[in-house]
Amino acid sequence: MTDSAAGEVRDVRDRHRFDEARLADYLGVHLQGFKGPLAIKQFKGGQSNPTFLLETPDARYVLRKKPPGKLLPSAHAIEREYRIMSALRDTDVPVPNALLLCEDADVIGTPFFVMEWLDGRVFRNPLMPEASGPDERTALGRAMLDTLARLHSVDLDATGLRDFGKPSGYMRRQIERWSKQYEASKTDEIEAMNQLREWLPSHLPESEDVAIAHGDFRLENLIIHPTEPRVLAVLDWELSTLGHPLADLGYNCMLYHLPEGDFAGSGYLGADLDALGILSKDEAVRHYAQATGRSGVDDIDFYVAFGMFRLAAIVQGVYKRGLDGNASSESALRFGPIVHHLASVGWSLTGA
Repeated sequence: MTDSAAGEVRDVRDRHRFDEARLADYLGVHLQGFKGPLAIKQFKGGQSNPTFLLETPDARYVLRKKPPGKLLPSAHAIEREYRIMSALRDTDVPVPNALLLCEDADVIGTPFFVMEWLDGRVFRNPLMPEASGPDERTALGRAMLDTLARLHSVDLDATGLRDFGKPSGYMRRQIERWSKQYEASKTDEIEAMNQLREWLPSHLPESEDVAIAHGDFRLENLIIHPTEPRVLAVLDWELSTLGHPLADLGYNCMLYHLPEGDFAGSGYLGADLDALGILSKDEAVRHYAQATGRSGVDDIDFYVAFGMFRLAAIVQGVYKRGLDGNASSESALRFGPIVHHLASVGWSLTGA
């Protein structure tokens, strides 16, 4: 393996092994054009749904499945990922082709879906050290925001996604949902999380805009063209629903409040963004506003604070799964301190 996939995969983790022969037999019957023999590797990234590279002599595919073990209610929504990717296929939002959904847990132990594999770049570090220079970083930042704007402009009726979520009350429901998810996986008391749980619902912005909300829209969840600053595909749709578009923008802007570094949860704080060619927070917000036809973006720090709260709840779940032994990544146990930091930064953004 000599292309971009080589550094992204590893042998399948022991806990995530399944009957590969049975999968090959199933795909031979249900996936058009599939022909073995089949070789399987596991992608290194991803803290939620385990993801695998399937290689045959004629083609490559990507398989995404629910993790083993006891799961939180409504988490790891493989079926919803498949539905929205299928619905977006004919829009100008770039997604991999979703090829097959299997809801029968008897095949490999959990439901799964298969999508096409795309050759491109994945930037794990938000400072993009692999980019060709400042000009490409600037172009990539704009391309990312343009892609987000296109997602938020999707016609819900034309794509059949009008019922993909409730049409109003998104922010309040999200705060309630992640409060419950956090409580279900809490391992110790974090005062900043308790404060955010009280402050956020009492300071909701009046705007009730509705669009497709990705839920985890960031550079690492994009496949970038091998040589051009162009988005080939948006990945990881597990958290997608109908929601407030500014929740996605706020989540994307969290990087401006997190310290730079080569570690999970690193951001832009402390880096010379101008020299690197990375858009400032104000530039990013203005670009998004222009791309979506807005006159501006109000209450951006509320949405960033909410993003910190929600990510802290998600990371707490990852940490708890690590303690329980069924996380998708071996790094899950390192996430405990990150929960504290995210909550602290989120609370500082409220100005309370």
